[in-house]
Amino acid sequence: MEHRTTPLLTALLTAAAVAVAIVLAFIGSGALGGTPISEAAGGALSADATPLAPAGPAFSIWSVVYLGLVAYAVLQVLPAARRSARHAALRPWAAVSALLNAAWIWTVQLGSVTASVAVIVLLLVVLARILVLLVRMPPQNRLDTLLTDGTFGLYLGWVCVATVANVSAWIGTWGVGAFTGWEAAGAAVAGAAALIGIATAVWTRGRVAPALATAWGLAWIAVGRSTGDLESSVVVWGAGASAAVLLIATAVLRVRRGSAEDSPRISERA
Repeated sequence: MEHRTTPLLTALLTAAAVAVAIVLAFIGSGALGGTPISEAAGGALSADATPLAPAGPAFSIWSVVYLGLVAYAVLQVLPAARRSARHAALRPWAAVSALLNAAWIWTVQLGSVTASVAVIVLLLVVLARILVLLVRMPPQNRLDTLLTDGTFGLYLGWVCVATVANVSAWIGTWGVGAFTGWEAAGAAVAGAAALIGIATAVWTRGRVAPALATAWGLAWIAVGRSTGDLESSVVVWGAGASAAVLLIATAVLRVRRGSAEDSPRISERA
């Protein structure tokens, strides 16, 4: 009885943690009439606060991530997932990632950009650990691939960009304004984020979801720098080109992965 009960209990606890985290995040985001994140902490995280702040529409990706987390929470409660070593290893990390996301929102609402950096870096580490687990233990089926690997891939890719934006906002709170060379620095950081995305794609053999989310964030950084006080064609082209290169590199890796998987089958038929 204990052997059967424990997986169900941990699955239910994970689902509960995800549900609580999403509710707390929804409330903390200002969706119910409170202070929007862009206006909290003195506007440090607004779309035009720093050279690396994505334009407002970029944050709509959270809706997709939250829907994915809800779907994952349901999936991992099902009997097949409860018997899966993959989901058993993933559950505590998934729950912690959701709770950290809610914690990040509330640190911003409390006005502490410094604390928000600490939380989002920790969230990034947790999501990286999740990716390691997902790569080491293949999905059970296509639904698992879509709801688990897809959700946490998007989650990781977006948080990579969000971390860059958050650290940029934190530096901005030091009183560091526009400085000579800030445009080149912004483009360089965007390029570094793309390189990390490419390295991730290489290591995962062309996983699409992390690259899509990172490219999405970089593209909206480019959009954000096309107007406003921090308008910069250098950052626009740097971030936009970085997004394009990341997508192209991931597509090439994906095609090569497919070719490598097909080769043994052709040999067997021959």
